[in-house]
Order: sequence, then structure tokens, then C-alpha cells
Amino acid sequence: MKKNSKYLGFLIFPGFPMACLTSAIEPLRAANEIVGREAFSWTVVGESGERVVSSARVGFDPDVRLADLEGVDQLHFLSGPAGRFDNPRSANAAVRKLARHGVAIGGFSGGIFPLARSGLMDGHTCAVHWCYEAAFKAEFPEIRASANVITIDRGRVTAAGAAAVFDLMLGLIDAELGAETMTEVACWFQHPLVRGEDVSQRIPTHRTDRTEDMLPEAVAKAIRLFAEHVEQPIQIAEVAEAVALSARQLDRTFQRATGQSPLKYYRMLRMKKARQLALYSNDTMTDIALSVGYASSTPMVRHYIQAFGVTPQEDRKAINSIRVQGNAPIPSV
Repeated sequence: MKKNSKYLGFLIFPGFPMACLTSAIEPLRAANEIVGREAFSWTVVGESGERVVSSARVGFDPDVRLADLEGVDQLHFLSGPAGRFDNPRSANAAVRKLARHGVAIGGFSGGIFPLARSGLMDGHTCAVHWCYEAAFKAEFPEIRASANVITIDRGRVTAAGAAAVFDLMLGLIDAELGAETMTEVACWFQHPLVRGEDVSQRIPTHRTDRTEDMLPEAVAKAIRLFAEHVEQPIQIAEVAEAVALSARQLDRTFQRATGQSPLKYYRMLRMKKARQLALYSNDTMTDIALSVGYASSTPMVRHYIQAFGVTPQEDRKAINSIRVQGNAPIPSV
């Protein structure tokens, strides 16, 4: 590491999303080449010195053990949502020591889970990828989860997915080397849009060519209402009234925009939340049912089978069978 370079550590857990690591390192590497000096340096950190296998089954040998890490300006957790330290007492102590000495601590994608488990997100806001939102809120109801792609809050830096990590690094390049270098790095990788902290995540709708922010205003508002009423269900007629349409008008408009009825969309939204909890939490089926607005697990399981072709118990069993080294489930984003 050369003097005056910004030094970043990437703490990897079994099952971590490899795309997040490359999205962090590659723009920094390109910036160094463009300016002709080592403006940025980095190291891959492991809890131990043993090889860590990513969600893509590619193994990485850490450069340094967490206990031996020194001199970094930032340390970022990369993990699937089930990532945990093997020895949490000593590992969390090491991370807290770094934080006390002014090191910015971050989490990329599912890395926010082990970071939150360390206690270092208490009282802070974090970016949580939409596909992990229900599981995160279930485990950490006291931590404010943001829908933004990037959240920076008093020394805590979080990014929701690999593309968001790339944007985060572009922002760092801009801060350290200026907009001209940042723009050139973005063009190297044909990265057309640099997103900051105020940008919300794009959520897929039923049609593959559209995301939530591309929908008609009434439909987008209806979707927001559905999302706000997962645990306490709302009637379609109430949603229609809230968006100033009749129930029939809402049905027609919604079908044209998303390819399905409001009722089917709403039910699938609840089932996707249930699936997050089945895959990424240890909640019972009864607890999961209550979390998505069912009085009991029986109708929830029936709708789950209709949506995904398996029971939530079967889904959980299948994901457990493909956990990497018994730790992190896929998908990792």
C-alpha cells in the first residue's frame, strides 16, 4: 500500500456474492490505471486464513485475517444473508475496534446481515436489497431499512447489490480524484448511470420489460399501498378508492400495466415476502403466515404452492441443501 492511497478491506463470508467483490475492486483498479498511481489499494479479509467459497462456487484465499487487519480506511462485509462469524466474540471485537479508530464500516447486499448481527448498525440506517427486505426486518425490526441503493450514515456504508457497489465506488473515485476520472472509469465499463444515496431500488413487476418506476401513476401508487399492507391486508376496493379509480378501472389499468390483476399481484407480493422468510429466517410457518397477513398457515401454504410449486417447508429444505459450507444460502446479489 502506497502512502496517500485510500485503503479498503473486503471481509468475505462463505457464500458471498462474487459480483459485489469485483464491482468494488475493478473500478478502483481502473482509476489507478487512469491516473497512473496507486490512489486506491485493497485487501481481501477473512475471519481466518482459510479459503472462502463464493455463492458462484469460486474460492478465494484471503490476504489477511481479520484479527491482523491494520491501516484500512474502510471495511466492508460481503456475505449472503445467513453469514455469521465462527467466533463472533473475537471477530466482533476486532470490527468494533476498527470502528472506534475511525474506520468506515460497510455491508454489501447480504453482508448487511452479519454486520447487523455484530451490533454495529444499531441506531443507524442501512440499504437493504429488496429481495432480503422481509427477512431483514423480521430479524432486525429496530434497525431502519432504506429502499435506496446506497445509504451512508455516520460511518456506516451500505449498498444493495453489485451494481450499487459499483456506483458507491464511482462516488469514492469522484471524491478522491474528481468527476473527470470518475466519468472515464464509468465509460471504461460502459456504466451509463451513476446513482447516489437518494436513488431508490428498481423493483421488477410481472412484466419483464418494466420496473415499478416505469408504471402509470395510479398503478404505482396501488403497488405502494399493497407493499405497505403486507402484514395487515387491504381490500382492493380500498386501494381503488385511494387511487381515485373504480375497482373495475383499477383492474383494467393494472392488467394493462403489469399483465395480471391487482388481486393476483397483491397475493404474489405477499408470497414473495413469505418466501424470503422461508429461505432466510428460522421463523415457523405460523409466524411467516402472520407476517404476510394470514390468520393461519394453511391458506398461506396453499397459496405458496400455487405460486412456487412447492411448500415453504420444501423450499427451506432445498435451500439448506445447497448452502455453501453450511453457512450462506443463494441467491446472493
